[in-house]
Amino acid sequence: MYEASDLRKGLKFEMDGEPYIVVQFQFVKPGKGQALYKTRLKNMVTGVQFERTFRSGDKFNEANLEEHEMEYLYSEGNKFCFMNTTSYEQEFLSEDQVGEAKDFMKENTVCNVLFFEDTPIGVSLPNFADLKIVEAEPWAKGDTASGSTKPVKLETGYMVQVPPFIEEGELIRIDTRTGEYVERVKE
Repeated sequence: MYEASDLRKGLKFEMDGEPYIVVQFQFVKPGKGQALYKTRLKNMVTGVQFERTFRSGDKFNEANLEEHEMEYLYSEGNKFCFMNTTSYEQEFLSEDQVGEAKDFMKENTVCNVLFFEDTPIGVSLPNFADLKIVEAEPWAKGDTASGSTKPVKLETGYMVQVPPFIEEGELIRIDTRTGEYVERVKE
């Protein structure tokens, strides 16, 4: 059981039978009266965000959340199939539940799937993904303006800015948290 004083950014709790995560948090102590906790909450099932103020006596239940290591198998329309690596059970997640993770997932990517009361609600990827470049403009030697980059298309369809010397067919590492190029990877 959580109390309002436990509220922090990133805290996951249950309210009205739904899981929420604290996106923003502010503690306010007026001159008189109870302390207030102003928060911006995100519903972890629907993705809806809203602001809510709590008083110091408010209590919340811990969200019944579990993470399972699962392997991404394939996509079918706007559904993504994942297989539990221990029980081999398969689960389908919608495009909304997968979110931006779809830009960095290729078949056989192992990731963590978040479950709320045995229902999958989201995906968290490893911090880095190694992806192959399928489209890149050729680099003209001598075109070395400082800080220059060029757009390339990855095997997942994601577009990213890379240094001009990176070529089509190369394997690069992407930071899945920011979506940015990190380095070239030797195969």
